[in-house]
Amino acid sequence: MDRLEQLRRLLADSSDPGNPSAEELTALFERLQRIAVVGISRDPAKAARRVPSYLAAMGYDIAPVNPSAGRILGKPAFAKLSDVTEPMDMVVVFRPSVEAASVVREAAARPERPAIWLQEGIRADDAASEARRAGIVVVQDLCSYKVHRALFT
Repeated sequence: MDRLEQLRRLLADSSDPGNPSAEELTALFERLQRIAVVGISRDPAKAARRVPSYLAAMGYDIAPVNPSAGRILGKPAFAKLSDVTEPMDMVVVFRPSVEAASVVREAAARPERPAIWLQEGIRADDAASEARRAGIVVVQDLCSYKVHRALFT
């Protein structure tokens, strides 16, 4: 099975039919450099830490956003997304669905208009629809680790 077919299967398992296509996700990952991770965990055993650690190991510059942490992945942690001053190519969200809408709206309001990625099991349909109508790439209920592995390993 080729890489795009693997990715199409992952997309089929997601609960959001509005997610970008396999080709669009490939193009997204190929242009990414900086990723803000909202809700990154201090606990190395949690997916909210393992996934960003993997992305950092793959060469992406991670900006950790966690108000309860001083440093994560060797970098100072930001209390909130608006504290991240460098432009981000993507914002990955590891927050419960009930909290995700505010993060989506905050990310969509950034001047660089980063892609917004809600990890597996996380959805914020109204906020995602608003961002998509504004031309912003939004992914919901899909694991960025699984997608990256399908594309590049």
